[in-house]
Amino acid sequence: MLVLTRKKDEGIIIGDSISITIVDIKNGQVRVGIDAPADTRIFRRELYEQIKQENLAALAWKPEDLETLATTLSSSGTTR
Repeated sequence: MLVLTRKKDEGIIIGDSISITIVDIKNGQVRVGIDAPADTRIFRRELYEQIKQENLAALAWKPEDLETLATTLSSSGTTR
């Protein structure tokens, strides 16, 4: 891990297309501005970890789970 010290209005460049700028520092929080191409996905780490866990849980489904879901939906009258 690379650790850098930056002051307000200073920044770093990642590759040729991502620029990170320290926008503000106060009350123990740092505001970061990120300039990146529109097709670059940027997530807060905690949200990224949650998405990753949900994707792993979705992979754990079995065909029987879909049959159970279909039966449940048809008995509740919500199918078309």
